[in-house]
Amino acid sequence: MRGAVEAYWTAAEARDWSAFGATLAEGVVYELPQTRERILGKERYLRFNQEYPGDWHVRVERIVADAEGRQAAARTGFTVTGDQPGGQPEEMDAIHFFTFDEEGLITGVTDFWPESYEPPAGREHLVQRY
Repeated sequence: MRGAVEAYWTAAEARDWSAFGATLAEGVVYELPQTRERILGKERYLRFNQEYPGDWHVRVERIVADAEGRQAAARTGFTVTGDQPGGQPEEMDAIHFFTFDEEGLITGVTDFWPESYEPPAGREHLVQRY
């Protein structure tokens, strides 16, 4: 499954939508919990990516997969520029969870795009800040 996730991100970065689509099952479900959005089906998910505004580039930082070959997770870093000319690039981190069918095609993607914030007071004795 590690190879499937690598192929997914390589194709996305290259904007090779044919290769990207080849990693997906027809009934793929894409979810964004922060915005409470869900996309059902390969065609809609491809179109979502093809029409995404602005420019972005992804760096895969880590991929882990389960021993059964049905789930994987990836940590990525993105450089995003807005759809306005001259916009400043923004660095973003994300975590992605993947599920797979028996053929190794991606059946589900859940993206978490954490935003930084200050943690609540009172747990300084438990955590390290970096």
